[in-house]
Formats: sequence, structure tokens, C-alpha cells
Amino acid sequence: MASVADARVARLSFWQKMTIGISAFIVFGFAQFGLRGMVDYQHAPLVMHLHGMAMLAWLSLLVTQSLLAGRGGLALHRRLGWASAVLLPLIVVLASLTCLTAIRRGIFPPFFTAPYFLALVHVSVAIFAAIVATAVARRGQADWHKRLMVGSTVLLMEPALGRILPMPLILPWGEWLSMVIQLGVVGLIMRHDRRELGRIHPATTAVATAVALSHVLVELLAITPWWIAFTARAAGA
Repeated sequence: MASVADARVARLSFWQKMTIGISAFIVFGFAQFGLRGMVDYQHAPLVMHLHGMAMLAWLSLLVTQSLLAGRGGLALHRRLGWASAVLLPLIVVLASLTCLTAIRRGIFPPFFTAPYFLALVHVSVAIFAAIVATAVARRGQADWHKRLMVGSTVLLMEPALGRILPMPLILPWGEWLSMVIQLGVVGLIMRHDRRELGRIHPATTAVATAVALSHVLVELLAITPWWIAFTARAAGA
């Protein structure tokens, strides 16, 4: 009986698999990009290194939290949750500063316009932060909390996809292909919902809406005159 119980504890849950899988995909996306010599780490501004370390810390914390929640470590899970609360605003600030630095130095992807790149980073990180904040607010409702946290990680797939997909060859459809892939991942959660609940959970629907909305907002902002003018001012600051 003990061996059966131990095997059940050792088995990864659906949510743990999703968290680990998405996090590994994101790390792989950036790692292979660097290994291909696409990043000049030696001359990259300090803020970019800090942003990378903060994101890696976030993913590590996320995976740790997921494993703790699924294996009876809820007390430590809750204590580490406060680290997430501190790290989240730092990630938002560093993402913004990294984006602005890249635009001012002209080191963002050449197939993006500056307004598009500014929108891409800021819309994504704003929606990501909103979903995480909602997940924290709903931490007492496990069904909402775990779906929102995994959903927030789906949003983080965007920059990794930008480094894996052949963006220069598939423009202007790269944004929409990224959206389809991300929604495909959300679709896995929907399938799980139907099997487990017999319906799609409202949190999963909210995540799917947020993913689609982020891409639509980026495309619209990138061609909006006031945003283009704002980007020009930000680039010249």
C-alpha cells in the first residue's frame, strides 16, 4: 500500500506537467537563440541581463511552486508566494526598461517597427501581470488559481516563439501564428477541463480571451498615430 501511495505522490499532475513543459519551452527558445550566436551577451546592456535573470527566477519559482502544491507542501508554497508578489512588479519594470533601452539603441529585431516592438512588450507584460495579480487574489480558490497561473505562463511563450519561428519569412503572419500556437496550448487546458469538470472553466476562457486580446491590441497599437508619436518621443528621451 505504501508503494502505491508513494507512486501517486511521485506522479506529476496535469498542472505540474503544463508548468514544467511551458517553462522548459521558454528556456529552450532563448537558449537555442543564444547558442546560434544571435545574441551579443558581452555588449548587452546591464538591464537586459537583469531582465533575463528575473524571468529565469520567475520560471524557477513557478515550477517550484507547482511541485510544492501538488506534493503536500502547501505551507511552503504559500510562503514562497510572497516572493512572487515581490518579483512581479520588478519583472514589469525591467521588461519596460529593457524594451525602451533596445529601442533607443536600435537593437530590437529589424523586422519589427519601433511602435510594434514597444506595444508587443508592454501589452504582453501588462496582461501577464494582470492575470498573475488575479491569480494571487484568487489563491484561496485552487481551481481558479492554478488555471490563471498556467495561463499567465502561456503569455510568456510569445518572446520564445519569436526566437523559434522564422519571423522574417512569415511576416506579417508571425503574430497570428504565435497566437494560434498559444491558443493551442490553452486548448490543452480546455480539453482537461472537459474531462475533469465536464465543461470549460471560466478561468480557462478568461486566459484564452487574454491571449487573443494581447495580439489584437499589439497589432492595433502599432498602427495607431498617437502610439507611433509616443514611441518616437520615448525613443528620443
